[in-house]
Amino acid sequence: MPANETAPPAKKKGRRARLIVLVLVLALFAGLGYGAYWGVDGVRASFPQTTGSLKVPGLTGTVEVKRDAHGIPQLYADNDDDLFRAQGFVHAQDRFWEMDVRRHMTSGRLSEMFGAGQVETDAFLRTLGWRQVAEAEYENKLSPETKKYLQAYADGVNAYLKGKSGKDLSVEHAALKLSDGYQPEQWSPVDSVAWLKAMAWDLRGNMQDEIDRALMSSKLSTAQIDELYPPYPFDRNKPIVEGGKVEGGKYAPQASGATGSGSGSNGTGSGSGSALGSQASTGTGTGTATGTGLADNVTAQGATVGLRNQLTALAATLDKVPAILGPNGSGIGSNSWVVSGKYTTTGKPLLANDPHLSPQLPSVWYQMGLHCRTVSAQCQYDVAGYTFSGMPGVVIGHNADIAWGMTNLGADVTDLFLEQVRPEGYVYDGRVLPFATREEVIKVAGGDSKKITVRTTNNGPLVSDRSEELATVGTRAPVASSAPDRGDGYAVALRWTALDPGKTMDSVFKLNRAKTFDDFRKAAADFDVPSQNLIYADNKNQNGNIGYQAPGRIPMRGQGDGRMPTPGWDSKYAWKGGKDSNAGYIPQSEMPWDSNPSRGYIVTANQAVVESGTGAGKYPYLLTTDWGYGARSQRINDLIEAKIKDGGKISTDDMRTMQMDNSSEIAALLTPMLAKIQVSDPGVRAAQKLLDGWNYTQESDSAAAAYFNAVWRNILKLSFGDKMPKELRIEGSCMNVLGNGTGPADDLAKTVRECGTRGPDSAQPDGGDRWFEVVRRLVKDEKSPWWSSPRTLTQPETTTRDELFARAMKDARWELTAKLGKDQSTWSWGRLHQLNLKNQTIGTEGPGFMQWLLNRGPWNLGGGEATVNATGWNASSGYGVTWVPSMRMVVNLNDLDKSRWINLTGASGHAYNAHYTDQTTLWAKGELLEWPFGKDAVEKATVDTLTLKPEGS
Repeated sequence: MPANETAPPAKKKGRRARLIVLVLVLALFAGLGYGAYWGVDGVRASFPQTTGSLKVPGLTGTVEVKRDAHGIPQLYADNDDDLFRAQGFVHAQDRFWEMDVRRHMTSGRLSEMFGAGQVETDAFLRTLGWRQVAEAEYENKLSPETKKYLQAYADGVNAYLKGKSGKDLSVEHAALKLSDGYQPEQWSPVDSVAWLKAMAWDLRGNMQDEIDRALMSSKLSTAQIDELYPPYPFDRNKPIVEGGKVEGGKYAPQASGATGSGSGSNGTGSGSGSALGSQASTGTGTGTATGTGLADNVTAQGATVGLRNQLTALAATLDKVPAILGPNGSGIGSNSWVVSGKYTTTGKPLLANDPHLSPQLPSVWYQMGLHCRTVSAQCQYDVAGYTFSGMPGVVIGHNADIAWGMTNLGADVTDLFLEQVRPEGYVYDGRVLPFATREEVIKVAGGDSKKITVRTTNNGPLVSDRSEELATVGTRAPVASSAPDRGDGYAVALRWTALDPGKTMDSVFKLNRAKTFDDFRKAAADFDVPSQNLIYADNKNQNGNIGYQAPGRIPMRGQGDGRMPTPGWDSKYAWKGGKDSNAGYIPQSEMPWDSNPSRGYIVTANQAVVESGTGAGKYPYLLTTDWGYGARSQRINDLIEAKIKDGGKISTDDMRTMQMDNSSEIAALLTPMLAKIQVSDPGVRAAQKLLDGWNYTQESDSAAAAYFNAVWRNILKLSFGDKMPKELRIEGSCMNVLGNGTGPADDLAKTVRECGTRGPDSAQPDGGDRWFEVVRRLVKDEKSPWWSSPRTLTQPETTTRDELFARAMKDARWELTAKLGKDQSTWSWGRLHQLNLKNQTIGTEGPGFMQWLLNRGPWNLGGGEATVNATGWNASSGYGVTWVPSMRMVVNLNDLDKSRWINLTGASGHAYNAHYTDQTTLWAKGELLEWPFGKDAVEKATVDTLTLKPEGS
C-alpha cells in the first residue's frame, strides 16, 4: 500500500446505498409519488422568512431587510457590526447550501459531505493548504476592524443556523441528514477568508498554459509551440494603458516616450526554452535536454517521459477540482469599461461590467444593498452591488460616491518547479534540504478516513504527490516509507502568490467606503490576490472622473519567464524575496494605473495591460506573456469610438446594447475565404450559401452562425487538434498513430490506438481568441504544414489551406445534419449553443434523477467565443455553453437609481423557490432590472420587509 494511503476507500456498496438514500429523500421532498403534503412541507421548510420580525442574537439595534419583486435584499442598520451580522444572516437564509459546500471545498473536506468520490480532490486541496493560508491571514495580516466585521458576519450566519438542521436548511441538507445524520458546524471568520483562495485559484492566470506547453513539447517543436502561442498583437489591439512609464519608483500614466527605470527588472533570461528536450519535428526524436539547467545526466527522453507523465497526472487532477468561478482557460475573464461624462447623455460617467465565469446554480453572485441609515464613524457603509455568499461586504458595485468593476488581469502568478528528490529531501544548489511535512486526515462519509502526508519545498507544495499515475523517471531515487508516494526522479512543486498570506479582505471593505480616486487606489493596494483590473468612476466635478488601477501581488523572477516548468534545484530560477515578504513582488507604486485619459474612456477585457520590454515607452516588468488577445477589448473600443465620433453621446441603453454585441471576429476573417471554396457536394453547397450576406453576428436564431461555428470547430480539429498529444485532446477522441520507439525495436513500424485524456473544459484547441490569432497569422500561408490532414475512409488527404477548409465545410454539414436535422431551414445557433444550469455538487455529480430535480435548462443562447457577449464554448468538446457573463451591470453616476443590473440566476439557492432562476430568461434576452439605491427608490421597489431585532427587545 502506498505510504499516502493509510485506509482503504469506502466500499462501492456503501456508496451506492448512500446515493439511493439521497435519491429517495429528494423524491420525498419534491413530492414525487409520496403525497402533496410531503412535497409542500419538505420544499418550503427551508424558504426564508421575508416578512414580520425575527430575533437575532448579538444585534444591538433593529435591521430592516427590504426585498424587491425578485427577492433582492437591501439592508438598513445603525452600526457596522449590526449591518454585517445581518448580511451573514440573510446570506444564510438564501444560500447556506452553497456556503456550506464552498467552505468544505476550500478546506479540503468535501468527502465529509459526499463520500469517497471526493477524496482525490480533498487531498489536492489539502496539499495546497488554502485553509492554513486563510488562518494565517486572519491571525497575522488583517486589520482589527476587518476581523470585527468577519466575526459579526459569522455570528449572523450562526444565528440563522441555531436550532436548524436538515430540511430547515435546504432540500440538499435534508438528504444528507437522513442519509447519514450530517449536521453543519458553526460558521467561522476563516470560512469567509478561505473563499478568497477559491476565487484566486480559478483566476490564477497561465498555469494551464504552462502545463499545456510542456505537454506539447512531447510532440511539437519549440517553433511549432511558439506558433500556437503567438505574441500579443499590439499593432492591432490596444492595451489598457497607453503611454505610461515608471519613474522614480512610481508609475506615471500618459507619460510616453521614456524608458522604464523600475526598482528591479523581471528577467526573462534563458528560461523560455523547453526543459523537456525539444524535438526538431513532430517525429520521435531523442536529443539531449537543453537550455534550462536541468540535470546534466538526465536524457531528454527520460526527462520528457517522466515530466510528461507527472504533468498529465497533474492536469487530470486539476480537471477534478471544482471550478467555482469557471474553467481556467482562454474564456475566463470579463468585460468592463467606463466612459467619461464628456461623452455620455447623462453628463456623468457610465460604468459597465460583466464577469465571465462558470454557469452555476445558484449564480456565484448575490445582489444586495448594505445601508447605514445615517453614515457616520459608527456606521460607515452605504453600498450596493454583487456579493459572494459566505463573505461580508460588496465585491463589485457602487456606493454614493464611486462605482467600480473588475476583470481578470491574467498576471502570471503561478510557476511549476521541477524538484529532484532524494530519500532525505530535495536538491537545492547542490545541497539536500529536508521537506517541510505535515499530516492531514481526510474524513470520509460512509467510509474510513484517509491519511496523507504533504511535502513542501522552498518553492511550494509538491502537487505531484497527489497522483497515483506518476512514472519512474531518470535514475531511481528511493523514497522513504514515510513519504506520500514512491515516485522517482522529478517531482513538481507549485509556487503561487495566493499561498502567501495577504490582505485582500481589508481591500474589500476599503473599496466599499472609498469616496475618491485616491481612496480607491489605496484600497486597491491591498487587493493581493487574485490580480484584477479595477476600473473606477465617480460623480465629482462637472463630468465626473474615470480611472484604472492594476493591483495584485505579481512575482519578480530570476531566470525564466514562467512559460515552462522551471528547475527548482537551481536558485537562479527562484522568485525574488522570501515567503511572507513583499520584496519579491512588483512594487504597488509601480503598477500601471490611469486617470481621465484624453480619449475619454477606459476598456478592460483581459487584453494586455501595458507593453512590457526594455525599449522606449515599455513597461520594465513582466506581468505575463499569456494575455487574452484583445478580440473583445478592441471590439468594445471600436463600438465606443463609433458612437462618440462627430460629437455623439453614449446612453445607459447603449452600454447595455454593447454588452450584448454578438459580432464574431474570426467569422469576419474566414467567411469571405469560405465563400470562395469550390464545393461539388450539393448538401455542402446549400450550407455554404447560408453564409451569403451574413453580417457575422451570432444571434440565437441564426442558421449561418450555426454553420460557421461548426466549420470553425472542424478547421481547428483538422489543422491542430489531431496534431496535439493525447494529453491535450478531448477524452475519448481516438486516432491511430505510429509507435513512439520507446518499446521493442519494431515498435516504430506499428500503429497504436491513441485516445485523448483531457477533460471537456480544458481540452485543446478550445477555439478562444488565442486560436483566432494563430489562424489569422497562418491563413496567408496557404501551404503551411498545419493545413495538412491525413486521408480517411470518407475524406481525401489535404495539404493546403483551401483543401482543409473544404473538408471542414463538408464535415460541418454532416455534423449539423446529425445534430439538427437534414432541413437546414430549421438550423439555429441557439439549438447548438445551449446553457444548462447545474446545482452544485449533487446537481453535477449525483444520479440523473437528482440532476433532474435540481438543475434547470436549457436556454438557447446567442453570442459565442471571444465576442463581447461572451457565452463561451470549447471547440474540442462541443457547442454547449461553458462560461457566461455571470452578471451584467451598468452604473449611472449621474442618477444611481437609474443604474441597471441582472444576475445569471436569482437570489435564492433553494430549488423550487420563486427566485431560484427568475432572472435567467431576462438575462438570456439581454434585459436589465432596475437597481434602486436611494432610500425612496428602495422603498418604492420593496414588496417584503423583514425586521431583525435584538434578543430581549
